[in-house]
Amino acid sequence: MTGRITLLTTRRAAAALGVAGVAAVAPALADTQLTLKSASSSSSYYVMTVQLAEMLRAESDGDIRPTVEESQGSVQNVMEAGTRPGAFLFTSPPNLIDDAFAGNEPFDQGGDYDGIRTLFPMPFITIHFVVRDDSGIESVSDLAGHTFIPGGTGTFCATQTATVLDLLDLSDDLDMPEMELAGAPDALRNNQADGYATCSSHPTPQVQELASTLDVRVLSFTEEERERIISENPAAGAVTIAGGTYSGQDEDVETVAVPVGAYGTNMDDETARFVVEQFWQQREGLAEENPWWAGVTSELVAQLSAPLHPGVIDFYEEQGVEIPDDMR
Repeated sequence: MTGRITLLTTRRAAAALGVAGVAAVAPALADTQLTLKSASSSSSYYVMTVQLAEMLRAESDGDIRPTVEESQGSVQNVMEAGTRPGAFLFTSPPNLIDDAFAGNEPFDQGGDYDGIRTLFPMPFITIHFVVRDDSGIESVSDLAGHTFIPGGTGTFCATQTATVLDLLDLSDDLDMPEMELAGAPDALRNNQADGYATCSSHPTPQVQELASTLDVRVLSFTEEERERIISENPAAGAVTIAGGTYSGQDEDVETVAVPVGAYGTNMDDETARFVVEQFWQQREGLAEENPWWAGVTSELVAQLSAPLHPGVIDFYEEQGVEIPDDMR
């Protein structure tokens, strides 16, 4: 597995929910159109969502008809969860779900978010601060005085990056143009920006592609910087991107990761149970194809904020997963 996520140290529950631990016969499924929405096509989450869709189609013998939609990120996903009809599976960090339940901006413009329900954990979001190698930027504090794209406009990454830069007293010292994340690599190639932030499980395809055509550096946070970031978001944790993950990156990168969940709306109990059962049955196989999945354990379910879908509570109890009272 690439990288070492220090929060995810227990593998016992993953083994229990891997293959042998889930032996229940899948319930009969009605013909179900399921829309899955995650992130932009250049992200690791889009790749994982396509993988999930293919797995669900195959394991349901076509009873589940999945459609994968590209997204600008988690904020868009949650906003759509409050308005769109039909069975919908989407990814988001749990703090955005909390904001939607509370009616906080930008989820204060209408939409019914009360029906959002937890299904299963996803691999953590890894925060990447990527800079041109010739920019002279060797640390996060060196960003002062430079042009830095803080993630795609209106995305969770942009909000998270703004919070980080505020905590580190850097916001007032940066030129931060707004643009879609897809345009950020070209802005670096064309010397229009010195760096940008992207938030996705590592290795993220966009950074891999950029590093293959341009000398870049992924910045490490100091231990003090990481402690300040985690104090703002206690669900976050320290993560190491191993040296060699990206072309030209020989040393380990010390950064921060944020939990992510797969959530559902407008999903009947049988479909929800089937989706969750199949995820845990197939998780090891998913990880063989894409190692991002290897760090997902059942212990992460408790971090996902939203109540569990009623169709999956019995399943998790049968597998011995501890469920917080506020998620029942």
